[in-house]
Amino acid sequence: MTDLQAIADRVEIEALRGELTDAVMTRDYDRVESLFTPGGVMRWPHIGREFAGREAIRAGIEWGQGLWEFFVQNVHPGVIRIDGDTATGRAYIHEFGRMRDGGSHANHALYHDRYQRTGDGWKFAERVYEVRYLDDSPLPGSAPAIDQERPA
Repeated sequence: MTDLQAIADRVEIEALRGELTDAVMTRDYDRVESLFTPGGVMRWPHIGREFAGREAIRAGIEWGQGLWEFFVQNVHPGVIRIDGDTATGRAYIHEFGRMRDGGSHANHALYHDRYQRTGDGWKFAERVYEVRYLDDSPLPGSAPAIDQERPA
């Protein structure tokens, strides 16, 4: 692999991670599904959930997002290690929100990722979510009114 290819791969994998965050935050479940390999897996060990295959991942993300009144996730770049057509990486997470049941949630976490190069570019083969810090104190702020128009 050339140095230029390695740089291109890193940029594409970082874009993939950003694309997934955007798809989840905008509740674009078709896009979420498309970012995984057909046999991809999403694991949430902190709540004992695992979703295998694109349809199950989509349903799991949709279920999870349905629990939130509002949800904000910030993903920060981490390591990427490329080995031919596969790669591994970690991304660092800060997220917060209020659940529909009134509970609040703020945490810092890691995504442990495996990526696969496909004919359509890099995709997630596996994403494992590891919570490192959790604060369930009531959030002092609030989300803006839902009827506000959202920019594209």
